[in-house]
Amino acid sequence: QVHLVESGGGSVQPGGSLKLSCAASGRTFSNYVMGWFRQSPGKERDFVATIDRIGHSTKYVDSVECRFTISRDNAKNIVYLQMDTLEPEDTDVYYCAESERVIGISMFASGYDIWGQGTRDTVTT
Repeated sequence: QVHLVESGGGSVQPGGSLKLSCAASGRTFSNYVMGWFRQSPGKERDFVATIDRIGHSTKYVDSVECRFTISRDNAKNIVYLQMDTLEPEDTDVYYCAESERVIGISMFASGYDIWGQGTRDTVTT
């Protein structure tokens, strides 16, 4: 059975950092494109970052470019999201997701098949 489990969320002051992890189990991790999305109550799930199967190609939403870094360790079956210079607007529930269908990378939630349970990040003074 396929599972994605996020961890690393928490509360931090503006300008601080958090590192999210998403551990995968149940299949060959390197077969899957991975993505991070975030969602506020009552809003749609928004794209944050994506990484290809071997970790060579990445893409970010403009609002996190140069502040967030997505990476993956295929030997450990983990994808990471390093979040630096956090802003109150980054407060959200963050979800990792995987796709076997996507070629390359994808910014679209509809392209992803398996989702984690989410981890909450709060940026506040």
